[in-house]
Amino acid sequence: MACDLWLVPLVDVLTYNPENPFRDDLVRYNAVLAGHGLPEVPVHGYAPGITGEVEPIAAFDYDSLHFLRRAYLLGVTGFQITPVDALGGDYEQLLEMFESTAEQSHLVWHFDHAGAYVPVEFPVPLVDDALLATGGPLGSSYGLLRELQAVAPVLGIDVLEPPAPTRPLSPTGLEQPFAPPLDEAHHPFARERHAWAGLYAAATRSVTQGSMIVFA
Repeated sequence: MACDLWLVPLVDVLTYNPENPFRDDLVRYNAVLAGHGLPEVPVHGYAPGITGEVEPIAAFDYDSLHFLRRAYLLGVTGFQITPVDALGGDYEQLLEMFESTAEQSHLVWHFDHAGAYVPVEFPVPLVDDALLATGGPLGSSYGLLRELQAVAPVLGIDVLEPPAPTRPLSPTGLEQPFAPPLDEAHHPFARERHAWAGLYAAATRSVTQGSMIVFA
């Protein structure tokens, strides 16, 4: 099973368009942000070179995402991060044992197939009934970026020269396999690096260009 990551530019020509498919989502996000005393999702004016079009920036399989979340959760709870061939039940046990820690992680506490990260700074993922009924917890792109940078060294990643994300050539089907690229296949942390590369590219663009990251 796999998912795509989309970058949604937060420019006025898209955001305020009555036919914007993310219009209702942004209303929900702004409501939960305001409820926590945070600013609304920033919307920028149109500038030359910005098309206002959604960009599919990366794709990866759910297993790779779970492997990466496992690695981060092991590290933040003080355990040694070691490569494994399969998750088995240890990832679920980690989530159960350290649920409160997981709930504070922008990387870990997020739906696999839906939800978003917005370029607004807040310390932990935001959750309310309206979000859980639709796309799940709302994450901060800034928080996601920090967590990816924290886990990078143990995965053998230099954040100054990050691996390139695997971009989808067409919309990725839910049941479609999307394993790590062949040139990474023999790395002990190939799956973790696969998801990391996609998320890092998306988070970096989100905070520097003012885009929203959407799981699709």
